[in-house]
Amino acid sequence: MSLSDDNSLLPPDQEPASQPHAEPIPGESQPPTTPAEPSLAGDPISLAASVPAPVPSYKVSLPADLRISWSWLHLAVFSSFIVVSFFIVQIGFMVYYAAPLSHLSDKKDFERFALSKPVFAVGSMVLLYGLVLLFLYVTLSVLPGLPFWRTLGWRKITRPNGGRPRSPWIFFFAGCGLSLAVLVATYKIQPPEDVPIEELFHYKNTALLFMAMAVLVAPLVEETVFRGYLYPLFAKSFGIANSVILTGVLFGLMHGAQLGWTWSLVFVLVTVGIVFTFVRARTGSVFASFLLHLGYNSVIALITILGTQGFTKMTPTH
Repeated sequence: MSLSDDNSLLPPDQEPASQPHAEPIPGESQPPTTPAEPSLAGDPISLAASVPAPVPSYKVSLPADLRISWSWLHLAVFSSFIVVSFFIVQIGFMVYYAAPLSHLSDKKDFERFALSKPVFAVGSMVLLYGLVLLFLYVTLSVLPGLPFWRTLGWRKITRPNGGRPRSPWIFFFAGCGLSLAVLVATYKIQPPEDVPIEELFHYKNTALLFMAMAVLVAPLVEETVFRGYLYPLFAKSFGIANSVILTGVLFGLMHGAQLGWTWSLVFVLVTVGIVFTFVRARTGSVFASFLLHLGYNSVIALITILGTQGFTKMTPTH
């Protein structure tokens, strides 16, 4: 019997007619016939063919935008890198300004000096942001050979039921509206007089450069880190709802020092961070939360610049 006979593609009713059985020749010995062996119970080949391969549980329970390659160990190394980079950058700028720093008497004098130097106050932050993105790019894209932005959740903003992608302008203007709501909610909150962000506004060049960074750089890096990197890692361990809240809390606390730890303002930024993460979770795209963040920061920067007449007329309140 040939191989094609064993794998015939014809249906049973169209199988070729069986050949007539040849009569035995008298005097010739016939080979003994052996009955067909029944298939063994539990035959591994048959069992493997009949049972589908198991699918890892995380691929079933998690949406596609949360299936990530990094782990808590990577987060520990990443956090250590940020701390070390922060001190290296600060020390580097201090060494650059070594001569004038030797004449500063206390911490307050040093802060005022740093704010008076745009390169020191804002340039160090931009450099640190760049190092953060570089670390993520090397460890999550170059070494494993994966696309950088898509790996970190930067995707087109699609509708839950498919169809055409949503307009990006919807999320940008939603961020603008959110910033107006925050300004109204915090209008009567009086922060301490020595809040770092308020002190920065007394230095025109530094303040203008800071606002440019807040619009052009901060949303990109912060959304990549918080909504692209941290949120999926938290979601795998704590669930989506808990991770939305946790990521928002960390986002608000990160800005606490800038606000002098005025807890009412920190709570507002925690709420804003939760909104950003909720949009990221709902759309499955960091691009959506980035546009929300971009609109939010743009309106805050525009109103601040207009309200202070380009940081030339400071008011007693924020």
